Parts: sequence; structure tokens; C-alpha cells
Amino acid sequence: RRGVKKQMDVQFFGANCLTVTYKGTRIVIDDNLAELGAKSITKVEDIALYTHQHETNNTARLVFDSPGEYEVADISIIGIPARAHIDEDGQKNATIFKLIAGDQSILIAGHIYPDLSENQLESIGMVDLLIVPMGGSGYTTDAVGALKLIKAIEPKLVVPVHFADKDLKFPVPQVDKTSALKELGMEPKDTVSKLKLKSSELSDLTQLVILEKS
Repeated sequence: RRGVKKQMDVQFFGANCLTVTYKGTRIVIDDNLAELGAKSITKVEDIALYTHQHETNNTARLVFDSPGEYEVADISIIGIPARAHIDEDGQKNATIFKLIAGDQSILIAGHIYPDLSENQLESIGMVDLLIVPMGGSGYTTDAVGALKLIKAIEPKLVVPVHFADKDLKFPVPQVDKTSALKELGMEPKDTVSKLKLKSSELSDLTQLVILEKS
């Protein structure tokens, strides 16, 4: 079909919640906004991904929250088993999700323990965009852990998420964006309200992009 965009568009909604849209299919990642005192963004036609086991989401048409290989529309979704950053509610497991569409790939780290094994790195492979939480405080990856993941994965772009947010009530206070980025020590290349991922425009050096909250 003509006129349908062939790039992955990424938008950020606070916490770990993002949307990835490709050729009319929208994937919503970690929409637990309702639990944090905000409004869920998931709609009936969406695909929902959760990097940790989650209460049934009755809204989305498909929900994935565990390792495996899935195909939705023209998007491959690979769930890679990982160790959770903290054993929240006794949960020791998390899932790293890799989305592949056309020649573009996005890796969603979620709340994971930042030391990855050779097997995990092999499953992850080449990555255009890494989305990594940086709020720390023992609740999720901090800037030091995020840097460890960036160095191991060597993505072309990094988008940091999960900072302190006046609209969200986190169970554990999260570090504010300015402090986290200062500790990360990478200079942002750009600040955008929507990231349009185009492989042709990516350099071989890892670059940091800040996504404003939608």
C-alpha cells in the first residue's frame, strides 16, 4: 500500500511506557500507568508487551509478557529471558523484548539486572535503538547499570526512560532526569517528541536521544 510509513515511530508516556508504531500496527510497552496514578493508554486494537509478568490486560487484542518468538503484522517480536532487577513480589524473571521491522530493530530492556550473559548478548545481536530505564533507587537500572548495558549491547541509539515524574506515583522515588543523565555522562544528540527510526540516518557511534513525554 502506498502512503504507509515504513519506519518505526517511538513515543514515550512516562515510566517504562512507550509505543512503537509500524505500518499502522501499534505496540504498547509496559503500560502500567494506571497503577502509578495516571491513565492507561492501551486501546483495543493495540498489541501489549510487558517486560515482567502482568495481570491480564483485557484491553489489548494481544498481550505478550514472556520469552518466545512472535510475529505480529510485519513485526517480529523476540522475548529473551532475563533476571529481574529486584525480586518484586517474588518475581525473579523478566523479559527483554527485541522488535524487528524491515531493517530496523529496537531493544526494550525493562527492569533487568544489568549483567548480561554471552547467550543473552547473542540472542540480542545487532540493535539500532536501546530503550533503558535509569531511575535507579534499587527499583530499576540506574545510570551505572544503564552504561553497562549500553557498552555490552553497543546500540546505535539510546533512549533513557523511567525517571522521577510529578504525574506518577512510583513505589520507590526515582532519580530525576537531569541527575541520571549527568551520571550517565553521555551528551544528548537530540531531544524529540517522537522518534522516527530510520536505519539510513544512524551512525556507528552510539548516540543518546531524549524522548519528551507525550
